[in-house]
Amino acid sequence: MEISQIKAYKVALPFLMPIPHALTKGLHSENVVVEIIAGGEGLKGYGEGTPRKYVTGETQDEAVENIRHLIRHPAFPWKVRKVSDISSFIDILPDEKKINPALCALETALLDVLGRERGINMVNFFPHEFLASKIHYGGAFPLSNGKTLREYCLIMKKMDIRKIKMKVGKSLKKNQQALEIIRGVFADEGDLKIDVNGVWDKELALLHLPLLKEYRVKIVEQPLGPDDPDISLVAEAMDRNGIVLMADESTCSFKDMEKMVEAGNYKMVNIRLSKMGGLHKTLKIVDYLRKKGLPFQIACHLGESGLLSAAGRILGLLCRDALYYDGSYDALLLKQNITREPVSFGLRGEAFPLTGPGLGVEINEESLSQLTVGQVLTLTP
Repeated sequence: MEISQIKAYKVALPFLMPIPHALTKGLHSENVVVEIIAGGEGLKGYGEGTPRKYVTGETQDEAVENIRHLIRHPAFPWKVRKVSDISSFIDILPDEKKINPALCALETALLDVLGRERGINMVNFFPHEFLASKIHYGGAFPLSNGKTLREYCLIMKKMDIRKIKMKVGKSLKKNQQALEIIRGVFADEGDLKIDVNGVWDKELALLHLPLLKEYRVKIVEQPLGPDDPDISLVAEAMDRNGIVLMADESTCSFKDMEKMVEAGNYKMVNIRLSKMGGLHKTLKIVDYLRKKGLPFQIACHLGESGLLSAAGRILGLLCRDALYYDGSYDALLLKQNITREPVSFGLRGEAFPLTGPGLGVEINEESLSQLTVGQVLTLTP
C-alpha cells in the first residue's frame, strides 16, 4: 500500500453544554485529525489526537507541526506492507511525551487505512492474549452545579452503571457537596473514584482525607502535580487510610512509567491513548505494568470524537485485565461528532467490538469540514 497524501486538521468539537474541570473551562474540545489517502482507489484512513498543554505540553498548533515533522522523518513509512512497518517507525522515535498526541493521530490513521485495505478490523493487528469479547464502561462526572450533577447521576443509575469517576477541584466545600449528591443517588452501590488533575497541594490533599473516607472514595487520581516533591507524604497518608493513588499526568511516556514504579508512590496507572502516543506505545506500557504487577485502567480524554473513542474501544478489548474502563462518551458530551454515528455503550456500560474494517467507524466528511478551524496541513511524498 502506497500513501499518496496526508492531511492534518485542527478541529473544535462543541460540547452539548459547558463541561469544566479543574484545568479548563470546557466549551469545546481542541483536537487534531489525520487523514491518510492511499492506494489507487483513494482509500482513506483517519486518526485523532487530543493535545492538552496540561498533560503532554502540546498545544493544538504544536500537534499539527509535530505531525509535519513526523511525516518528514526519513524513516516515515510512505509504503506500508505490514503492521511492523508502522511499529518499527514508532520505535526509532524519541520517547518524548510532547509528540504523543500527534503520534497517536498519525499511527491510528495508518492502521485504519491498512485495515481498510485488508478488510479487517484493527483489533486483529495486535496480540489477543488478553482479548475480551466485551467491556463495561463506567460513568464520568465533570465539575458542575448540583442540579446538573444530580441529573448525570440519575442517568447513570438508570443505565445501571455503578463504577463512577468524579472530577474535583480545589474547593473542599464544593467537593463535599458533589460527593454528597453522588452518595445520595448511589448510596453504597457506587464504586467511586475522584480525578484531581494535579491541582491540590499537600495541605489540601490531607485536608480532604476525612472527606474521602466519609464518602468511601476508593481511588484518587493524580492529586498533586507531576513534579510535586510532597507526593510521597500524600501517598503514605492515603495508603494508611486505604485509598489508592492512581497516576495520570505523571505517566505519559515509558520513561515516566519507569520513574513512577521506582518511586513507588502510585499504585495504579491511568492509561490514555493520546497522552501515550497511540496503540503500539500504549500496549508496550501496559505489558510493562503487567510484569510489574501494577493495576491500570483504560480511559479517555475529555472531548474525544468517535474516532478516538473507537481506538479506545480497541485498546479496551485488548486489555480484559484492566480494572476500569472510561470512554465512549461522545454521544453524551458532543453536540456534533465527526463520525457518522457516535461510539457509545449500553446498559451497565456494556460495549462490544465495532464491526467493519480499520477503526470500524465511518467519517462524516461534511462534519469534519464544518468543525475544522484554520488551514489544513497537506503533505505528499
